[in-house]
Parts: sequence; structure tokens; C-alpha cells
Amino acid sequence: MQFPDLGTSIESLKLEELQQTSDKRFITGVNGVQAVAKTGDGKVEFIGFADQTMALVNSSMGYPAYYPVHSVEQEDPIKAVLMDLDGTTVHSEEFWIWIIERSVASLLEKPNFELEEADLPFVSGHSVSEHLLYCVNKYCPGKTVEDARTFYFEHTHREMELILAGKGKPGAFRPSPGIKEFLLELKSLNVKIGLVTSGLYEKAYPEILDAFKTLGMGNPADFYDAIITAGYALRKGESGTLGELSPKPHPWLYAETFRVGLGMEFSQRHTAIGIEDSGAGVCSILLAGMQPWGIGGGNIDQSGTRGLCKQYFEDFEGLLAKIKDRM
Repeated sequence: MQFPDLGTSIESLKLEELQQTSDKRFITGVNGVQAVAKTGDGKVEFIGFADQTMALVNSSMGYPAYYPVHSVEQEDPIKAVLMDLDGTTVHSEEFWIWIIERSVASLLEKPNFELEEADLPFVSGHSVSEHLLYCVNKYCPGKTVEDARTFYFEHTHREMELILAGKGKPGAFRPSPGIKEFLLELKSLNVKIGLVTSGLYEKAYPEILDAFKTLGMGNPADFYDAIITAGYALRKGESGTLGELSPKPHPWLYAETFRVGLGMEFSQRHTAIGIEDSGAGVCSILLAGMQPWGIGGGNIDQSGTRGLCKQYFEDFEGLLAKIKDRM
């Protein structure tokens, strides 16, 4: 086995083979390294040894990190379901990409600026700062991420205020098809439910609040057993919280939701699953020691992480049927 606790081979995991890690610390065939491979988007690299697998999470912000890959097994019945917000619970990626586009337009002082189709994989699924850094490097190299963040939060704050007042961009937050029935069925099965998002609180909470209003499901804080966001943005003259350098694909958001939010022990992780539509989210769940289950509509195939999913479904109907099989 090339990657203990992860999978048998590069081929079975549908990863891309490397001779060495991007930081050149590990080389295939040297010092016990059996194999090195990366996801299709290059966000995560795996290093296989005889008795363990390590993962390198790269960072465009300059702070990569190594993690051990824990065993991901199945233990029935399922006791907890953790799930992503953007693209999984709510369809909102187009809105947030639009906010990034408006931020770049403000930086360039070009109101008619539009992102290109080729930009889309780089402006969704990761942290705000990483999205903005990509755009700054490509479109306005004379500016900084901090300049871009100032405009981003100006646009975000204005649009969130409008949405909460019922005057925002039409169709900004659309509940995923079948999500209401799925969530209510999980409740009836007495499964703990956690909502996990790399989005900062000021953008994420109005989003789920608006979706629950549309669905007629009341207050999401009363429904979910735990909601974990990436915290609060750092602005001049204010204090922020950890969130920009530790989002998905790092394990911390899912780990915090599971261990702290749901109050479950690490030894219980095999009774939990995580549901994601993005490659970054799939890797985050995996590195937190839980089974990643993919759902269609996101970038799992494009990011080259389909082989890391223990299950994959195109809709919540099929996903729910599989969960019931394990109850």
C-alpha cells in the first residue's frame, strides 16, 4: 500500500504522481518515502511511508502545514452529519464570485470589469484572502490583498444589509434542492447535525438565515446542533479571529465542529460523515479523520478529489438513502 490509512495507490485515489513535494522536503524513494502525489488542483499533497501517510496543505498566503492522515473507517450507525454551507446547503457561489468581481472592479476603478471563465476555480472553495490574492496577482499586481479586502468587506456589508432588509440581489442565496427534506429526516433519525463553513460570520450567517426563512424552517441556531464559521474579519481598529489562514482544506473547521460543537470524542469520528461539494472541503473532512461524502454541483471532479470521497451522490435523495442504510 502506497498510502496507509488513505488508499492503496495513486491510481485508486485518482491523484497525480509527484517525484517530490513542492517544498522539496520529501522525495520518492528517499528516507522511506514510498510515493508522493497531489490532488488535481495542487492544494493538498500526500506523502506515503510504510506505516503512515502525511498531507501537505499548501498556502498561497505563505503558511503551508503538514498533517497526519488518520484512518477513515465506517462504524454504524451514523451518529453525526457535518455539512458545508456554500454549494452544499445553499447555492450561493455565483453571488460571492460577484462580490469578488466587484471588489476587483473597485481596485481597478473599472465598474465594468468582469472575471474570466478561467478564474472560477480560483475564486471559490477557499479563503477570502486566497481568492483576492489570486485576483490581485492577475489583474492588479500593484495593489495588495489588504487593499482588496477593504473593498470586499465594503461590498459584503452593503449587500448583507440589503439582503436582510429584503432588498438585496435577487436569487443570491438559493436553498439546495431537497435540503429541507434531508435535514428534517436527519432530525427524525436523532442524528447530530453540524454546519461548517469557511465563510466569515458576517457573510455566512445571513446566508443560512435567509435560506431557512425561504424554507420556512425557523431559526437555524435552534435547528443545528452546532454552527462553526471562519470567525470575524480583521479590520483596522478592530480585533478579528482566526479564520483566514486555517480554512478548508485544513482540518480545523470540521475538527472544531465535531469535537467542540457536537461534543464528540476523536475516537467516535468513524460514526460521523462530512458532506461537501468542493475539493477543499473533501480534504478538510479527511484530515479531520472523518469520512468525506461528496455531492454533485461543485468542483470535486475538477479539483481531482473524487477518489478521496468514500461516497459520492448527485443529489440529497441518494445520499439520504445511503445514510438510512447505515442506521
